[in-house]
Amino acid sequence: MQLSFRQQDIINIVMAQPHMSISQIKENLREDVSMPTMNRDMAALVAGNYLLKSGKGRATVYSISPHYKIFAPLVTEGYFDKDPDARQATATFNHDLLTMLETVDVLMPEEVKHLLELKQEYQDNIADFPPALYQKELERLTIELSWKSSQIEGNTYSLLETERLFLEKEEAEGKPHEDAVMLLNHKYALNFLLEHRDIAKNLDLKLLEEIHALLVKDLGVSKNIRSRTVGITGTAYKPLDNKYQIQEALERMCDLINAADNGFEKALLAVMLISYIQPFEDGNKRTGRMVGNALLIAHGACPLSYRSVNSLDYKKAMLLFYEQNNLAAFKQIFIEQNEFSVKNYFR
Repeated sequence: MQLSFRQQDIINIVMAQPHMSISQIKENLREDVSMPTMNRDMAALVAGNYLLKSGKGRATVYSISPHYKIFAPLVTEGYFDKDPDARQATATFNHDLLTMLETVDVLMPEEVKHLLELKQEYQDNIADFPPALYQKELERLTIELSWKSSQIEGNTYSLLETERLFLEKEEAEGKPHEDAVMLLNHKYALNFLLEHRDIAKNLDLKLLEEIHALLVKDLGVSKNIRSRTVGITGTAYKPLDNKYQIQEALERMCDLINAADNGFEKALLAVMLISYIQPFEDGNKRTGRMVGNALLIAHGACPLSYRSVNSLDYKKAMLLFYEQNNLAAFKQIFIEQNEFSVKNYFR
């Protein structure tokens, strides 16, 4: 709903000091309002899933709802100008996050409706697509996905150099051999998923490790769940460092994804949570994007190339999830990239 200035003030007060009574919140407001007006505002905020109400009578208190914490748009102006340690970020793995995600709808009904319409449009587009043209479009999507996903990770190849590598098997002069390997690994991983379209109908650790292994092949990266600590550049957030806790988090993630209502919700959760858990020594975000595509493919939706996303915006949205456990910015990217893929491939 559209929040009034006063309702946003109420949310800010409760966010700063949860478990306050309505009278305490009223005292902290920047404007004087009547109690009936206050009651209407509080009822609207509870109904809109902004606040949680607990207790009875005079013992009634309010706190921020898990849904609001995860999905409320954040004001990020100046946020990334601060040093990572000065951003008031959550620096450790939030063990309650998966539980919170079990209790909320990751996508709103209108968002699901829009994405399902896009899926139908994609299915209509490919229904009578000439086989030769289909393969050419698939090749284009593969090249652009491989390029953008690798660019996000610091790969130095341009899109044209990636195209030449794929079509002419010619590496770019002066570029690291590892960059070419990273790009080609994306191609092999996506080809594998397209050859086994239903493989992600039920997500498990074996499939996660299989996709990760394809993406890091010949890059000197250890396979399987890591047993060492990893750091993430540009953030104070530190993922789990215990192998058994990592495995437990992954198993809970798989259960959460498998229980989700639709392929879009499954894919969004996979991209974010694999990146958040960081289960592998390296290649986590690449694995998240590819597993997300595996889930979209398994549920008949168009895979995402992420071609039009700004790499810096992508990284910032990911950091907001790491540090604030807020999904709003990345959810917007995810929906926009679904729109882009359907409107730009197999037309």
